[in-house]
Order: sequence, then structure tokens, then C-alpha cells
Amino acid sequence: MKKKEIQEKYLEKIKLFKKFNFNYYEKSKPVIDDQKYDIIKREILELEKKYSFLKSENSPSKVVGFKPSKNFKKAPHKIPMLSLSNAFSKQDLENFEKKIKNFIAMSHNIELTYSAEPKIDGISASLTYVNGKFCKGLSRGDGKEGEDITENLATINDIPKVISSKDFPKEIDIRGEVFIQNSDFKNMSEKFANPRNAASGSLRQKNPNETKKIPLKFIAYTFGYEKGLIVENQSDFIKKLSEWGFKTNPLNKLISGVKNLIKNYNEIEKKRSNLDFDIDGIVYKVNDFAVQRRLGNVANAPRWAVAHKFSSNKAVSKILDIEIQIGRTGALTPVAKIQPINIGGVIVSNATLHNEDEINRKDIRIGDTVVIERAGDVIPHILSADKQKRSKNSKKFIFPKNCPSCGSETIKEFNKVTKKVDAVRRCSSEGYYCNKISIEKLKHFVSKEAFNIDGFGKKIVENFWKLKLIKYPQDIFNLNFSKIENLDGWGKLSVKNLKYSIDQKKNISLERFIFSLGIRHIGLENAKLLSKHFVSFSKFKNLSKQIDYDDMLNIDGIGETQVSSIKSFFSNEANIKVLNELEKVLLIKNAIQNSDDGLLNNKTFLVTGKLNGISRAEVKSLIEENSGKTISSVSKKLNFLIIGEKPTKKKIDYAKQLNIKIIDQGEFLKMLNKSS
Repeated sequence: MKKKEIQEKYLEKIKLFKKFNFNYYEKSKPVIDDQKYDIIKREILELEKKYSFLKSENSPSKVVGFKPSKNFKKAPHKIPMLSLSNAFSKQDLENFEKKIKNFIAMSHNIELTYSAEPKIDGISASLTYVNGKFCKGLSRGDGKEGEDITENLATINDIPKVISSKDFPKEIDIRGEVFIQNSDFKNMSEKFANPRNAASGSLRQKNPNETKKIPLKFIAYTFGYEKGLIVENQSDFIKKLSEWGFKTNPLNKLISGVKNLIKNYNEIEKKRSNLDFDIDGIVYKVNDFAVQRRLGNVANAPRWAVAHKFSSNKAVSKILDIEIQIGRTGALTPVAKIQPINIGGVIVSNATLHNEDEINRKDIRIGDTVVIERAGDVIPHILSADKQKRSKNSKKFIFPKNCPSCGSETIKEFNKVTKKVDAVRRCSSEGYYCNKISIEKLKHFVSKEAFNIDGFGKKIVENFWKLKLIKYPQDIFNLNFSKIENLDGWGKLSVKNLKYSIDQKKNISLERFIFSLGIRHIGLENAKLLSKHFVSFSKFKNLSKQIDYDDMLNIDGIGETQVSSIKSFFSNEANIKVLNELEKVLLIKNAIQNSDDGLLNNKTFLVTGKLNGISRAEVKSLIEENSGKTISSVSKKLNFLIIGEKPTKKKIDYAKQLNIKIIDQGEFLKMLNKSS
């Protein structure tokens, strides 16, 4: 498909999405059901992921809710109403908890305690109380500002108008969900598609007297801005809400450990159909407010909360074949080619089998009748095979011991961290010797987070590869545009646009350049750490001449796994040639230095030993937020050596020799006006 056709297809979907949002949020009269709405939303996100040149301000990747209606006054939220990241499996929850523990340097043996709150499918609202009086009510809007629907919210009996409790904060935004019970909705089902839309339409009527006739309910669950709140955790806050006269969800629970979260999830899912209100998942919040504050937010979502969704679509089909796909890092991924089947409104013909171990564990074979799930993400996967329907002539699937692309031996590496052999089998070829790996490396090179060359997507990479126009990254900047102009689907204007896009990207930051190389285990965050460490491309490239890579181990966030991958990359002649050739055609900018207006301005730090209750990543973040800098080793450039438990004696001795100030964790926090 040509770029223009892709763009038109994308914009048409964006137009539909905007129309559906308008009818859903503005008119409260949806023109499609929720499932179809979710499908078009996913299709847009898939297109954006596939083609980096597709962008729109109305995309679901940028839009949160819908802009406030012109029928109501707009008002800003003092504290934004953030969205939540989603979890769909036990593994998602384990990863969520693991990230929390890593960030705050908490022992993985300690169980975190969560407030588990069933997520009512209603309309979010924020109620402002000043001196105990309800004075303003806002809808979520776009998260930053909402519609002033105070008069309509005031008609809801569940919302207290005056709170006289002595411990009620001087000012607070109480947040919760407005909804209609299923039993009440029966009398309104002719006017609205579902209870949520009925609640939305009723709340956003111009005449509060009309809203008053609707049996709206309100359940409170959190707060935004507060002044004078004396509560230390979420569970106690929910108890306070009840004491202050608010309704809370009767299914709320205080739960420790992922296993118990899953148990509670399964129990509530069984009760779901018998409830008098719609729920679409369970929200888990770290119970301790102090820990919440430490964790903070990522983009538009808090680190300390996640929504465990109930949504899951399954279907039954037959495996026609199993193909092996080879990724950028050489990973061999088995993909089942199945008889096309409709799952949640989407026609699915491929399903991932993850890896060799997964195939063996589930005993998946060609010809099997299988259960396929498309839950939460856009990649369907095989859940299980119906062995009773299996043919007598069925044979076990034998995973290739040699790469289907280049013939190199496939290997399973030993993971030093887990002390186990990896589940993933990989092609042992290095550099650009395997064609399939090379193609995937080139796709990565032009991807959104790397060079992000407009109009140079994955399909273009594949086509130019087949035509032998590109083989290495440097070939992209030395294309034969005269030859391209004569290809089907190309002309003078499109070639001119492509040349312009490529020329524009010859100037790139060091961190994006390092990321673009596709070094295994080096994602964008690690690329940022490396760029700050090396500062310039020339110093980074000089790694090819070094024997000792240990210096990189002093970079917080870079471990033995990453260093080993970098060492492997620089030991390959093809990779060195790529670096030398790219240096000739690119301007690679030095890493940007930190701002200089913080408490730690012009001060450098190094941590040695284990700190108490705070990770190195968090310390590094605090230093950078306050205009300081972390360096990788003890030298004359170092101002402060922070020592924890079991510090490296060599570093302490050398620091003393250089008269560098040695401080402990408490002294460091005092520098930031923080107590330990």
C-alpha cells in the first residue's frame, strides 16, 4: 500500500474516532457499541505503531477523554486527573510490582499491601470542598481541565453538600464515579445504550431539574488537591470517606501479595454478573501514601496504581502451519498460521507461540484445534490445544537447530541473573551476516525512537532490501534516488520528499544514535545513560579500541548484561565498519548537560555500597532533578562519595587520597532538605 493510501486510511479512522467520541462524550448517544469503538481505537494505534509518519492530535494515543463541552464552563483541575495503566495477566501484575520494588529499593521478599477497588464503569467527577462545603464539581474532561457541572452533581443524594466533621480537610477535591445501577437502568434502556451512557447524558444536561429526575449514584475513591488531610494510607482514607458521609464500594479490600490479588480478582469476576452496577476491572493502589509520593507518576499515569481489566476475547481455530520469525536480536519466534477467525470484531490469522519452551510445554502441533486469546494487546496468542481432536498422524513440532535465514547454529544462552538457560532460542550470527536480522536491524534504525525518518517505514525497508538498494544503515544516506524514481509507486515528488526527510535526520542526538544501533539490552533509557556518560560520539566509538569495559559498570542502571552486549557489538568488524561509515555522513550531537538552577548545581556524586530504602536509580533521579551529576568513578572531578552498606574499600581509600568529601545517606538527604 502506498504512503498516500495509508495516510488516507489512517485519517479516515481518526475522523470516525473523533465522531464516535463526539457522540459518546458530547451527545451521550453512541453510534456504535463499546466493542466496535475499542476495535477502531486499536486499529489506529496499530497503524501508528506500524507507520511512524502517521500522527494526529485526535489520536487515542494523545486524547484522554474528550475536550470539555462548550455547553459548560471550563475549569482547570488543581491536580490533573490521570489515567491508569492496564494489566491483563498475573505476569503483568508481577512486573508492575517488580518495577515498584526496584524503584524504591525494596526487598523482593517483602509483600506490598494494596487497596483493591473494583472499577465501576461510570463517569469520573471531582468534587471541591472548602471549609466543609461542596462548592464546585468538575467532569474529567481531558484530564487537565473539565466541565463545571456543579449544579447537576448537586442533585445527587450520595454527594454530601455540607460536612461538619472536625477532621475533614480545610480544602479537598474528592474524586469518584457517577453511575446508574442496572436495576434503575431498566426503565431508561430505550433512551441509552448502557448505564454508563445514561449517567453521562444525565450529568451533562443543561437543566439541573432534569438531572434531578435521574437516579444517579456516586461512589468516592480518591482525592486530588488537598489541604489539611491527615491520613497515611488509602484504606484509612476510604474509611474516612464513609465517616464523612460518602458512599464507597462495598467490594473494596486491603490485600497483600500478587497471589491474593489474583484470588480476589477471580472471586469478583464470578460475582460480576450478579452485581447491580457495571465493573470492568479492579484498580490496585499501593496502600501507603508515603510510598505513593516516592513513586510519583510516569507520563499520564501513576507508578503506584494499575487497573486489572476483565476484558478478554477468545475463539477456537485450527493451526495450518507454524513459521519461525527472526527478530533484530536474533530471537526465533514461532508464529502459528491459523484459519482466519473473528475475535472481538477483528479477523485474526496469526497467533504467537512465544518460544520453543512454550510450544513444548503446551505440546502445540500443526493441525491442532486451539483456543486463541486476544486480551488487552494486539497480538493474539495460543492458550491451549484440544488434544482429543488431534489427528493420529500428528507429529511434535521440532524447533530448528539452525537459523532458517543464514544457517548459523541456534543457541540458548545462560542467563547469569536468573541462573537459568533462556527460553528463547537465537541465531548465533553476529553483525549483519544474517539477512533476517539485518532487515530487522534496519527497521529499528529508522523507527520512531531512533532516526524517525518520515516516509521510511518497515515496508520501505523490506522493498529497498529486496531491490538491493540497502544492506547497511549507511546505505540509507547514500541511496540511488534516480533508480528509486523509476520504481512503481514512486515519482519525482515522492522521491524529493524522501530525500528531504533523510537529509533532515542527518543531525541526531547521541542518545538516539546509540539506541538506533539496536544493541541488545540497550533500550532508549540505557542509551540516555550511555550518552551522558560518554558525552560525545568519538568517546563512544573509542570503545572498539578498549579492552577494559569495567568503567561502564559504574554507570547507575548499566549492569553486566548490558556491558556484555556492548562488548559483543564492538568486537564485530561489520559493526565497526557501520560506525565508521555513519560518522562520515552524520552530525551526531553531544549529550545535553543538566540545568544549573538546583540545590546540587555544579556538584558531582558517586554511590558505593547499598543504601537503605532507596535505590541508586532514585538517588540518581534526585541528583539530576536538583541539577547535580553522577559520575562513574572516583576522580578529581568527584565532589561527594555517598557510602552505604558494604561500600567498595578501594573507592573510599582513593577518595580520601584525593580529599573528596565522603558522606552517608543521611547527609546526602540533608543536602536536599530531606530527612532520612
